[in-house]
Order: sequence, then structure tokens, then C-alpha cells
Amino acid sequence: MSARTRSILAFILVTMIWGSTWSVIKDQISVVPAQWSVTWRFALATVGMALLAKWRGEDLRLGPGGYRFAAMLGLLQFCLNFQFVYQAQHHLTSGVVAVLFALLMVPNAVLARLFLNTPVSGRFIEGGAVAIAGIGLLLTHEYAVAPVGGSVLLGLVLASLAIMCASGANVLLATDTARKLPAVSLLAWAMLFGTLFDAALALAMTGPPAFDSRPEYWWGIAYLGILGSVVTFPLYFALIRNWGPGPAAYNGVAVPVVAMALSTLLEGYHWTALAAGGAALAMVGLLIALSGRKAGG
Repeated sequence: MSARTRSILAFILVTMIWGSTWSVIKDQISVVPAQWSVTWRFALATVGMALLAKWRGEDLRLGPGGYRFAAMLGLLQFCLNFQFVYQAQHHLTSGVVAVLFALLMVPNAVLARLFLNTPVSGRFIEGGAVAIAGIGLLLTHEYAVAPVGGSVLLGLVLASLAIMCASGANVLLATDTARKLPAVSLLAWAMLFGTLFDAALALAMTGPPAFDSRPEYWWGIAYLGILGSVVTFPLYFALIRNWGPGPAAYNGVAVPVVAMALSTLLEGYHWTALAAGGAALAMVGLLIALSGRKAGG
């Protein structure tokens, strides 16, 4: 199997799994504070990732500077990013948050241009503008049907913060420093540091550890920790290394299709002409950006 074929298959697998995780996250915040649900997810994922590193024969030692780099990655990707995502889903449906995350490719490309000197095509800029217009329509619909208050606006702010943290982590993974470190071992350490940050935040904000006795909750933790993290992040890391941060985030074009379908089935999301038009415009814009061969890498 060629390297290109392996990358395409990895891209498809990551897209399908991450498209399904949004609805699972929604259940995770039903009883247990989001801060603790994130902590349990990455505590399990840390163990799984360390075992995967050992199975692959990778050295778990990162060397000078490696642990500091892993801590920075863990703070951005496995703490702040997911803390903001889980909080955003208190205010927006999982499908809408997934559509917002489809725009990850835009800050990825911009930050890669600023810090990695990666070129950005005109088609990418045009497509990003169209996609942002579509997101605007979708959020206009959400605001119109939401109860009185700033819930949708708060959800938008939280999702935007999550996107920026994820984008910063994506660009870190594309640096020469990350390329010199064993990929899965780096992720294992980053998840460990992220879990510690998550636990400290949970203790400070919500108090002692909280659990949900429902089997469905723990099946969700297992799904998100193993399939949604241990399986997908090494594959996505490889895509970033091979394609660059911008193109690797193209899975955001397809992820919302899966997420919105599940949101409709499981959360009772009601489509209107405005919502459908906004979602369609966002997808068209992202596909235009996708046609820019040098979009972000």
C-alpha cells in the first residue's frame, strides 16, 4: 500500500470517528461537570497512548526540552481545547459546534503562514470567506430559535476559543521540534500533562472528582478515550506531518456532515431554510478552499 493511500485511509477513518464523537460528548456533560468528563477521557487515553507507544517500540523518554514541548501541547490540545468544546456544547447542539470546527483549517493556514512560512492560496482565502458567511447564517438561525439570553453568543465564543487552541496545537505538531520527537510518545506525554491540567482545573472550578454511575457514561468515556483519542490522534498527527496543518484540517469538511446527521437523529435538531442554507454555504466554502492546492501546506 502506498504512502498516499495510507494517508487517505487515515483521513477517512479520522473523519468518521470524529464525526461521531460530537454526539457522545453531548451525553458526557449531562450529569458530570464537563471539567471532570474531560479529565476521565484523557486519563484513559494517556494509558492507551503509552501502551501504544510501547507496542510500537518507541522510547517514552523525550529528552531535553521534549517534556516542556509536550506540556505546551497538552495545555493547548488536551486541556483548553476540549474544556472549551465541552462547555460550548452546553449552549449549542453538537452538530453546530462541529460545523464551527470545520473552520479550523482557516486559523491553521494563517498560523502556519505566520510561524512556518507556509504559503496560502487565493482560492483558500475565497473559500474561507464563503464558509464564514455560511457559519454566520447558521448562527443567525441558532440565535433566532434560542431562549432569551446570550446562550448562543456564549457558545460561539467558547467554540471560537477552542478552535484557536486546537489550531495552535496543530501548528506546534508541524514544527521541526515535533518532527524530531517520537510521535506516539509525544502524544502520550502531552495527554498526561493535559490530564493533570484538566484535573487541576476541575478541582478549582467544581470541587472533588465527580462520576456518573450509568454504564452509558463509561462506555462514552471508553469510546472517546480509545477510539476518539488513541486511535485518531496519531493518525491526525501523521497527516499534519505529511500534508501540513491546513490540508490536514480538511477533514472538517466531512466531519460536520456526520455530526449534523447524528444531531438531527439524537438531539432533535430542527432544520430550517436558513440553517440548511448556512450549512450548505459553509460546506461549499470549505470545498472551494480545499481546491486551493497550497492552502496552508
